Amino acid sequence: MAEGLGFEPRKELPLCRFSRPVLSTAQPSFLSLVFITKIIKFKNKIVFIEIKCFIKLIQFISFMKIRNFTKGIIFSSSGSFFWGFFGTLYFQYITFIGVIEVVVHRSLWTSIILIITTTLFKKWDLFKEIIFNKKKLFILSITSLLIFGNWTVWIYAVSANKIIDASFGYFIFPILSVFFGYLFLREKLNKKRILCIFLVLFSTLYLIFNFSYFPWVGIGVAFLWSIYNLLRKKIKVETDIGLLIESLFLLPLILFFLFFIVKTNQNDFSFNNLSLMGLIFLAGPMTVLPLFLYVKGVDLAGLGPSGMVFFITPTAQFLLGFFYFNELFSSQKFISFILIWIAVIIYLKDLYENK
Repeated sequence: MAEGLGFEPRKELPLCRFSRPVLSTAQPSFLSLVFITKIIKFKNKIVFIEIKCFIKLIQFISFMKIRNFTKGIIFSSSGSFFWGFFGTLYFQYITFIGVIEVVVHRSLWTSIILIITTTLFKKWDLFKEIIFNKKKLFILSITSLLIFGNWTVWIYAVSANKIIDASFGYFIFPILSVFFGYLFLREKLNKKRILCIFLVLFSTLYLIFNFSYFPWVGIGVAFLWSIYNLLRKKIKVETDIGLLIESLFLLPLILFFLFFIVKTNQNDFSFNNLSLMGLIFLAGPMTVLPLFLYVKGVDLAGLGPSGMVFFITPTAQFLLGFFYFNELFSSQKFISFILIWIAVIIYLKDLYENK
């Protein structure tokens, strides 16, 4: 599978900080990512083709003769499905290069893509406004570490066959965000949301007491992402501009890791292998494109409906982990997920009634 790209996957065992996992027999064939192979053929023009296709997609949906709310749902659904399905397949496929190198290149190329999109959409004035706002800049420096941690935990999850555990985190994250909103933003709770919070808490405790290990992947994903969203909600900056500034804050750390990886000959990204280089380079567009789709959906349909649609992401991850990657799913996990799904249904019903 990997040999088709012109390189050999490394054979050493995983779990060492910079080691490469052996490719799993349960990994998807490269045919499932055929669109990536077509894009790679363009090599140096790859990012511009991605952006052009993305703009065409937005224009196509924008000019459809349907009301804005429906367009927003289409955008949000597309972004959520992209994250949960294609994003999971893509990042799971490239984790043979090592978790650290994947996170490094995801951060690096995301920042470069965002610089290009900020120029295309003429948003540098917004960028300057935030740069000269000390409070917003300080909070973005904290959220940059949170999103780096979230990406690291999630990419570790897809590399270590813990996609179902990661989906658990994304299922409970919106409900955890409601709880944080009550604690820190004085947002009101009704009976249904209180019930959702108790179900999530009980489900998590059930997992902890029925397993010999702490479900840190799901809990880590949920807490990092919830705290990230809480802080971003306090400063109210545009998602893409905020992510660009966060990426720039991370740049010195990313360059340090990149230097260390290259210095110790741990790097797979090389100008000598254009196919592999192009594949890894896609980590940027694969992060930014669903982000823009989802944010566009929020603008047109509102936060409540888009929040309902977001559950497409963990649902796709769960289905991939269970049916495609054949991950273990014990009866204890099943009971815990039933409680979470009940909480999600109650939460969605509450969102529908109030928004």
